[in-house]
Amino acid sequence: MPDATVSVSNVSAPMSSPSDSSPSATDHHANGDGAEASIVTPSSPASSPRARDAGRFVPPSMPHATCPSQVPKRAPYSHPSLYFNRELSWLDFNWRVLAQALDERVPLMERVRYLCIASSNLDELFRKRVGGLKRQLAARVATLTPDGRTPGQQLALIRHSALEMYAALGETWANTLRPRLASDADVRIKGWHDVDDDEREHLREYFLSHIFPVLTPLAVDPGHPFPFISDLSLSFAIILRHPARGTEHFARLKVPTLRGRWLAVREKRQYVPVEEVIRHNLPELFRGMEIVSAHLFRITRNVEPKRGDEETDDLVEMIEDELRERRFAPVVRLEVEAAMPEVARALLLKELHLRPDDLYEASGMIDFSDCSALADVVSSDHVFPSWEPVVPERLARRDLSDGIFGVIRERDLLVHHPYESFRASVQRFVEEAAADENVMAIKQTLYRTSDESPIVKALIKAAEAGKQVAVLVEVKARFDEERNLEWGEQLEEAGVHVTYGLVGLKTHSKVTLVVREEPDGLRTYCHFGTGNYHSKTARFYTDLGLFTCDAEIGSDLVNLFHYLTGYAPEQHYRRLLVAPRDMRRTFVELIRHEVALQKKHGNGHIVAKMNALDDVDMIQELYKASAAGVKIELVVRGHCRLRPGLERFSENITVRSIIGQFLEHSRVYLFGNGGEPRVFTGSADWQRRNLDDRVEVIVEVEDANARQRLINLLTLSLADERQSWLLGPDGVYTPTVPADADALSFQERLMRRA
Repeated sequence: MPDATVSVSNVSAPMSSPSDSSPSATDHHANGDGAEASIVTPSSPASSPRARDAGRFVPPSMPHATCPSQVPKRAPYSHPSLYFNRELSWLDFNWRVLAQALDERVPLMERVRYLCIASSNLDELFRKRVGGLKRQLAARVATLTPDGRTPGQQLALIRHSALEMYAALGETWANTLRPRLASDADVRIKGWHDVDDDEREHLREYFLSHIFPVLTPLAVDPGHPFPFISDLSLSFAIILRHPARGTEHFARLKVPTLRGRWLAVREKRQYVPVEEVIRHNLPELFRGMEIVSAHLFRITRNVEPKRGDEETDDLVEMIEDELRERRFAPVVRLEVEAAMPEVARALLLKELHLRPDDLYEASGMIDFSDCSALADVVSSDHVFPSWEPVVPERLARRDLSDGIFGVIRERDLLVHHPYESFRASVQRFVEEAAADENVMAIKQTLYRTSDESPIVKALIKAAEAGKQVAVLVEVKARFDEERNLEWGEQLEEAGVHVTYGLVGLKTHSKVTLVVREEPDGLRTYCHFGTGNYHSKTARFYTDLGLFTCDAEIGSDLVNLFHYLTGYAPEQHYRRLLVAPRDMRRTFVELIRHEVALQKKHGNGHIVAKMNALDDVDMIQELYKASAAGVKIELVVRGHCRLRPGLERFSENITVRSIIGQFLEHSRVYLFGNGGEPRVFTGSADWQRRNLDDRVEVIVEVEDANARQRLINLLTLSLADERQSWLLGPDGVYTPTVPADADALSFQERLMRRA
């Protein structure tokens, strides 16, 4: 995938000025001591037609105090007004995801998928973050966040924003996507009363034969305690009346969705939600009782562990215990249909040990993530054009005498997924190593992988062939713990040396080491990735992979695996940046070197692309560099605590977020170095957890061709006008407006280049 040689240092990120777009700003700030990022769409009469036609939207205004336009002149770098709140910044990222569901430039079924992603993201926020804040509140944690907030204040702000997001999700589905599905794709979502008598009879017969036998109504009374309710399961809260006695009773009924939520009526592409069919056939379950009301609800449980893994020496036992405990973890959210009567709400709140502010009324459906199934029933007219990753040019040659190893010996190989094939590069690397009789050992870190993983199959094959195979399986990878335990057991049964992570640290690095016997002795071949060894996500996550047989880097990686699998905590690395040992220190040194160059030559420059930025110490270093005049350009897909564009603090810093067809997952760090750029890539963001609580690996890219490709990648990301959102000092994310209506997006350009 050849690129023209260009330089990031000659490209300035295009900015949209407030005067050009006349934004109606949404401000997320409380107590005057921090600002929250939000989205703005050019929407006033003064805005340009092109801006209005962009199809973006603005969330409802937040009733918080106005963000201070200036930080106090004598404020230290720790002043709360210099930082956005992490949780609300994450919510604002989800607003940017939801914006794609309303973007007319996005194909219809992809817009439905974005709605599903935004709904699932909101679930994850409550499962991971709200539960942790509730625990802090219960423990009376007094430590304030960098933006100066207590756990209680954050929970209040999250609730306010989440309520508005609920309303936006429901409105987007009911008023935009559902009607468009009917008009544009002939996919019709109907209620029970929208179908004719024959169709209702067909659905009733289906209910009696396929649904009725598996339903289990559970009464709640002195003889029947309130039942256990699983995380994110959909249920009915039913109020019943005994016709003779006049007494009222409560029952819970779980909605079975294992076979999907949408029942097809006899007409093509017409669907009724399974809960609607159950709701209107409830008399079959409660014969002899009057049904007073039946309304849906759903609960969310906390998934954050209660203890650190330093409390046990057996990580596998700890994770197995945690998975069992998670099933019964405290409930942190109750979602109900808006029409649910007060008596049912009160009973649920009482039995689930919740407060009124833990209850959320759903606007329309509860849980839009199930709508993703509808995106698979239409033709390609309403989805993104199919993309088939290309075979990397150097790996497509016919004269490969020694396979992928010969290519890597020529010079380093950089691959960019999904533009370039994961299967033809990373998967091939492991598979060839497994089959090569000259390969003596394979070592790999496995954080997440796919079902029926070809990588795992290759590792098993290598072990069965007698090769030395060692794999660190990270059992603390959230939501993949159970699967990773199963992979570990399969690998162990095949003779692979399996290590289950380190006590106190997650191993988040994505590295593979192959040791091969060659005529001149043993040679190490290494792969460093920004993403997981996951063949499925490699098709829609953008990630980078670097292959090298550099001897010093190989020696460092050998030492890293000795640290991961044995007892060698005092390892030294000459070329790799390894967290938590020395990555933070090295990045700080690189930033300060740019400050020195700026003071001496006026050419300090930093460009960084990452998933999230929340580490306060790193942000303070960036503020100091900006104050010294260093030009800093950041591409941060997700949440960002740094507040750009502040006079005296961050006026030389720009922040943009790119949301597109593929999920931007790659990490690249460029330091100008006086005109001879140093470029790094690897698994770590500038988050505290990456720098302090995880084993991460960053590698410097020294091959000239590979380095230039990464510089070109950063240049294109900074020049994007179609998929980017620019973060302002007031906390407002503004979508970029292309000067040319037909301009290609960042990702479209990369597909064309591939």
